[in-house]
Amino acid sequence: MAETTPSTRSSFSIPSIISVIAAIWSFFQGTFGGLFLAIIAIVFGLIGVMLSLSPAKRGGVVSTFSIGVGVIGIIAAVIKAIMYLLGGG
Repeated sequence: MAETTPSTRSSFSIPSIISVIAAIWSFFQGTFGGLFLAIIAIVFGLIGVMLSLSPAKRGGVVSTFSIGVGVIGIIAAVIKAIMYLLGGG
């Protein structure tokens, strides 16, 4: 008789989902809101990458993508701040 084991599907971790949402949302905010959300995207992206090392969790690629987008979000927030200080904003 063959032994059956319940199949477990790996699922995305909550931090990886939060990091994607924060990374994308950072581009639709002002200077400080965008900077704050970009930092959240990077922090939760790092947590998501660490959690994705477990075979039961997914989201390593998504979290890595979020870290990259978070860095771009920080650069965009700094450019927005410079433009605001120079009177162009």
